[in-house]
Amino acid sequence: MKKLHIKNGDTVMVISGDEKGKKGKVIGVSPKEDKVIIEGLNIVSKHVKPKKQGEAGGIVKAESAMYACKVNLYCPDCKKAVRTKTKVAEDGSKERVCAKCGKVL
Repeated sequence: MKKLHIKNGDTVMVISGDEKGKKGKVIGVSPKEDKVIIEGLNIVSKHVKPKKQGEAGGIVKAESAMYACKVNLYCPDCKKAVRTKTKVAEDGSKERVCAKCGKVL
């Protein structure tokens, strides 16, 4: 299984495509497909049929997955999308650090 540089709950910024420059919170990660779902971005329209009698169908807007390579973590200090380094603490735990300013993300 692949390992992604992004986890659920991270704030990310889109670095390429139609949504370039927009930021949002990650609500889903699929390492097998190398894709992420970001809250409020990459909205698509789905045509939904009614499942039960009396239930309404129609067009529903929902977030769609996008490739993880099109997004980077957002650093609140630098105010931009940044690459990350991994810093190992004395107790052996790892944490992601901004490659530019060194702040823990």
